[in-house]
Amino acid sequence: MKKGILVVSFGTSHLDTMEKTIDVIEREIAEKFVDCRVYRAFTSRMIIRKLKRTGVMEVDTVKEAVKRMAADGIEDVIVQPTHIINGIENDRMMEDLMENMSLFKRIRVGKPLLSSVDDYKKSIHAVMSETELDEDEMLVFMGHGTDHHANSAYPTLEYTFHALGYNQVLVGTVESFPELKNVMAKLEIAEKKKVALMPFMLVAGDHAKNDMAGEDDSWKSQLEDEGYDVRVIMKGLGEFEGIRRIFLDHIEETME
Repeated sequence: MKKGILVVSFGTSHLDTMEKTIDVIEREIAEKFVDCRVYRAFTSRMIIRKLKRTGVMEVDTVKEAVKRMAADGIEDVIVQPTHIINGIENDRMMEDLMENMSLFKRIRVGKPLLSSVDDYKKSIHAVMSETELDEDEMLVFMGHGTDHHANSAYPTLEYTFHALGYNQVLVGTVESFPELKNVMAKLEIAEKKKVALMPFMLVAGDHAKNDMAGEDDSWKSQLEDEGYDVRVIMKGLGEFEGIRRIFLDHIEETME
């Protein structure tokens, strides 16, 4: 059977971070699974439309991608999301796949980044092994956040950081709980005035550049207004080798 791997990302219109994250993930998947043809899909229709409108590139939706794979004669499919949590985007991806399962002889789906206790631990070690902090500095992650019940991943993530001994780390979200005010309350308790800000997102795109590090009403500006010395680590999770390895492991798990 002709085999294919569909890599599904939320997507980004920021090509600088796309090249360092999504492009690298897809390339490493192609290099590791040489008997599979690798395809791309984004779940954000807004990003797909923007990329097309600006003439940058055309990217398939999940439905378009699986139909393209079927037209190419692919019969055995693995779908690997680069989503961080099992949230809304992953649910939508699964719905689209369920509608099109009959196109293939076999279709298997890998898990998002944070899907097991082991995933949390591996992700944390992967990030911290490549991140240097001063002794008097706190590392604050900005996650996306969601009103989906999977948002519980973010408080769990912070708890796991601390359980593994990384007590200088706090986790907040831009669209849900914990909020920046919850993070700032903990910063006050920690009595440290130096903060490193980093996105806990696959790409360092719009949220990272504007909501986290922008000039107006960003996390950076609000923290600075409260007297914190803030530095920004503009690095998406997809830039960490250990994070990319987890996605490769999830593909291998579907093959077992």
